[in-house]
Amino acid sequence: MHYVYVVECADGTYYTGYTTDVERRVDEHSAGEGAKYTRPRSRRPVALRYRERYESKSAAMSREYEIKQLSRREKERLVESDAESVEPAE
Repeated sequence: MHYVYVVECADGTYYTGYTTDVERRVDEHSAGEGAKYTRPRSRRPVALRYRERYESKSAAMSREYEIKQLSRREKERLVESDAESVEPAE
């Protein structure tokens, strides 16, 4: 399986990525070992807010690109409204 995910960073920003193992990737981001964007301490830890599952890598990567083109408000709507979204941690 291939996944597109959205994490919310500690500073309130969103980061969108692609992976085959969502939990591992979120842990990497929170440890500062993920993408350059999530490495600064001000953005860590991150919390998983949304994910979509795909059969093919190409479909997942295409969707990742689409989500990255969305405005912040559009990403907020995606995270808040879709059945695949992940419940916020408390």
